[in-house]
Amino acid sequence: MKIKKELLAIALLIGLSSLNAQDVTTVEATSSEISENLDLEAVASVFGESEDLEDFEKRLNDPKTQISNLDLNKDDEVDYLRVTESSKSDLRKVKIQAVIGKDKYQDVATINVEEGEDTQVEVVGDVSMYGSSYVIYPVYVHPPVIVIWFWGPGYNPWRSPYYWGYYPPYYRPWRPYPTSRYRKNVHVHVNVNNSYNRTNVNVGNSKKDVADKKKPEKTNKEVKSTGKEVQDDWKTDAEKKGKKSNVKDNKTSVPSNKTNPKPVNKPTNKPTSKPASKPKGKRKN
Repeated sequence: MKIKKELLAIALLIGLSSLNAQDVTTVEATSSEISENLDLEAVASVFGESEDLEDFEKRLNDPKTQISNLDLNKDDEVDYLRVTESSKSDLRKVKIQAVIGKDKYQDVATINVEEGEDTQVEVVGDVSMYGSSYVIYPVYVHPPVIVIWFWGPGYNPWRSPYYWGYYPPYYRPWRPYPTSRYRKNVHVHVNVNNSYNRTNVNVGNSKKDVADKKKPEKTNKEVKSTGKEVQDDWKTDAEKKGKKSNVKDNKTSVPSNKTNPKPVNKPTNKPTSKPASKPKGKRKN
């Protein structure tokens, strides 16, 4: 019995270590052309039609629709896309990662959903694949069910349980198509009733937070002067002793240290004539 317990404990430790190892490595893509094999408008459209994140992951990897054409590890099979989620106050961050090897994942895109009077959704391409500031801002013709689910009573955070070598039963890998053919066919899965605006502004950090930073802080506290109160009966030391003050119109005269000051005004009149002759000097013998 004791041996069985020890074996069970070892098995649990191995299982936990394998789960933690899934989040260790992220491999960056090196070619910007890779982004052509996952259309973010199609991703935004599929996201708006999903019931929850589990359903969204299933739609991304459905062999019938083939939304993705990514083969980042070059094994001639389209990579499985897993979905993870993190939340912070009124913001939900949904990350899409390609499973490209054992304990190896590539960040592909992030979907930010911000709650408010008008719930905002944006799809941000990963910098290493799509370059900087590649953002799709979808405007759905109807409020997406998945957005309502995020803040509804049936909400449960989703973290994909699938990894390299372990996939859902519906998933069957398919060979990637030439990029030109994929680009031509993927638009069939984009809901044309929605609009997809391309922008370079990432509101994942919350527009509300940015606006708050611009607003000056309001305070109801009375601001007190740091100076001293002015005395109306203030007098100089000379006036207190009965002498005449040197202060006049808030200015005071300072005595000069020079004994022979130069005249302030120069003479206006010059001599009208020069001497008629110079004095003669003595002749030298």
